[in-house]
Amino acid sequence: MASIPPQVSIIEDAKPLVLIVDDSVDVHRLLRTRLNQEDLTFAGAESGEAGIEMAIRLRPAVVLLDLNMPGTDGFAVLKRLKDHPATSAIPVLMLSGHRDQDAKVRAFDLGAVDYITKPFDFTELRVRMRSAVKMHQLVQMLAQRAQIDGLTGCWNRAFFDTRWAEETSRAQRHGHALSMAMLDVDHFKSINDTYGHPAGDAVLQGVAKILERECRTSDFACRYGGEEFVLVMPDTPPESAAHVCERIRAAMEAAVWPRHPERVVTISIGVAGAGGPASVNAAEWLETSDRYLYRAKRTGRNRVEVCDLSKETMGRLRVAG
Repeated sequence: MASIPPQVSIIEDAKPLVLIVDDSVDVHRLLRTRLNQEDLTFAGAESGEAGIEMAIRLRPAVVLLDLNMPGTDGFAVLKRLKDHPATSAIPVLMLSGHRDQDAKVRAFDLGAVDYITKPFDFTELRVRMRSAVKMHQLVQMLAQRAQIDGLTGCWNRAFFDTRWAEETSRAQRHGHALSMAMLDVDHFKSINDTYGHPAGDAVLQGVAKILERECRTSDFACRYGGEEFVLVMPDTPPESAAHVCERIRAAMEAAVWPRHPERVVTISIGVAGAGGPASVNAAEWLETSDRYLYRAKRTGRNRVEVCDLSKETMGRLRVAG
């Protein structure tokens, strides 16, 4: 099943992770003991540098950060967490043994969401922790919603742009196989013109359902724009991608549409893939897939045209429909 988000929820299966960054082992032990009734998991770092590394790697829901640590102090850690794209949205609660007003102001200016003084009032700490975790979950929910196409439920263009860059970089770095397909609904304008825009919307929603049903868990599908979709298939050479896309093409051709059961709706697909390293960048890869999509359009529609980027000659594997 393709990686299409069926529903967004702020409730996560895993317990939220709290990262404690404090040079005192006793503080780590105390916080874990007194917060053990909360639905949380914990990780700990005993220095600022270790805390930064763990926050980037683990992406916790909340960071509890001690202000006064040797070496890299809490202010420096906070600034680096807020400057790093992987950790900038993580709520940070500062912990300090001082009630210094200037320190509080500086912490909030640097992006802390709360400032808690020692010795802790654990009832207050629990409430503030719950608030920070809820804030993190809401931010995550909003971020995910911003990456989902409202009509089809597929990932949207913004999500694709980010993930595609990551996938091509990973494939080139490690020599992994990678394929992508661009899919376009044939004669889509005539569906809108003949049956109305609600019928056209139903077709786009149907494409998304077929992608979800016919693809693998590792694949992810995005609505690229209008009636175009993109399917990214990690660790998949072009020959295997061709079979996946042919299955999608056949399922689309066989679909019956309640608003126009007499009208067969088809798709054309262009695939660009490599079984190993390919000497193209992410943009060129996308352009090749788009070019092969239009080759499928020009040569009769309702077909899959495939380019193997790992070969010197752009060989074509034709899968006719």
